[in-house]
Amino acid sequence: MSTLQVAGRKSLMLLSGRAYPELADEIASHIGVTVTATTARDFANGETFIKSDESVRGSDAFVIQSFTTPINQWMMESLILVDSLKRASAKRITVVAPFYPYARQDKKHRGREPISARLIADLFKTAGADRLMAVDLHTAQIQGFFDGPVDHLFALPLLAAHVKQKYADEDLVVVSPDTGRVRTAEQWADELGGLDIAFVHKSRNIDAANQVVANRVVGDVAGRCCLLIDDMIDTGGSITKAADLLFHEGATKVVIAATHGIFSPPATDALKNSRVSEVIVTNTLPISPEKDFDKLTVLSIAPLLAQAIKAVFEDGSVTSLFQGRS
Repeated sequence: MSTLQVAGRKSLMLLSGRAYPELADEIASHIGVTVTATTARDFANGETFIKSDESVRGSDAFVIQSFTTPINQWMMESLILVDSLKRASAKRITVVAPFYPYARQDKKHRGREPISARLIADLFKTAGADRLMAVDLHTAQIQGFFDGPVDHLFALPLLAAHVKQKYADEDLVVVSPDTGRVRTAEQWADELGGLDIAFVHKSRNIDAANQVVANRVVGDVAGRCCLLIDDMIDTGGSITKAADLLFHEGATKVVIAATHGIFSPPATDALKNSRVSEVIVTNTLPISPEKDFDKLTVLSIAPLLAQAIKAVFEDGSVTSLFQGRS
């Protein structure tokens, strides 16, 4: 069944880009539909073509794309698919971006810099998207960049459930990798039963990407198991330096939990060869075999996305999935 209908009034259709069709299929299985077939191809000069193979007239269409490498290709494919659905008279189009692209470029640090996260939102709107859905945006302010509803989903309950089950007997302390994630660390601490928190004070070179210097730890980590949390792991440089600093300050064990496993080189090698006990991520992005390693645990985000899609389709509350967390 490629569509889901409510009282004969409207139909839900899931469409997927080519970046990570396995996640779309998993989401569809939780909803009880199949992903609508599309025709997609690339021309010799690199231009992209994609369209639905079925009628979408009057449908509630959800376009799922995981913005992995090559991110610009998948971004363009998504925009073209949204445009095609709009021109084919879909009633409402929701872009489901488990990992929101260009999210780190969310403000101007200096003059003449772009705010690329806002540009992405504008592009989706111009293409014809009525609504956006994403998991753990890099900053909450990105919700305000899109002129329409934005469903901001949280992976914290999923990740925390795994931590509770596996590390219940540890003397845990939640550690933010920088001052900007302290509020998130507090939410983790509350979710895990009122744990202590600490944070790493660090500086970043704004002239060079993915380069940070971890300076010192603020908080008591000596003799304890540190749960080091973040929204994403890209090259792994920042998070592994923070872990090294925690061990230097007397931590007995470090566990990393993050929503988005980007794992650009040399992340896999850096994490595999580190003293970290476990790295926990979700499958908002595909983890290819060459990125996998023994310490890595990947939890499925598909049930959460399926719940949110059904709530939107049925005009229910997405916020209620997270007890009002924002």
